[in-house]
Amino acid sequence: MGSFSIWHWLIVLAVVLLLFGRGKIPELMGDVAKGIKNFKSGMSDENADTADSSKTIDNQTSQPVNSAKEKTTKS
Repeated sequence: MGSFSIWHWLIVLAVVLLLFGRGKIPELMGDVAKGIKNFKSGMSDENADTADSSKTIDNQTSQPVNSAKEKTTKS
């Protein structure tokens, strides 16, 4: 009683095919694959942007800021 027989699975398969049709299921799987590919490329772009911004921050902080000395020498 707890497990499904082959007839249950055949009925479920028939209902799924009636709802989605034969061509709709591969189309949906293709859309899912495109979504995953776009997600991965977005994550790699985000990692590249983060690496570029950290390099910029490192370059800015590595140069000493002597604004107080510059103000006194200009006066």
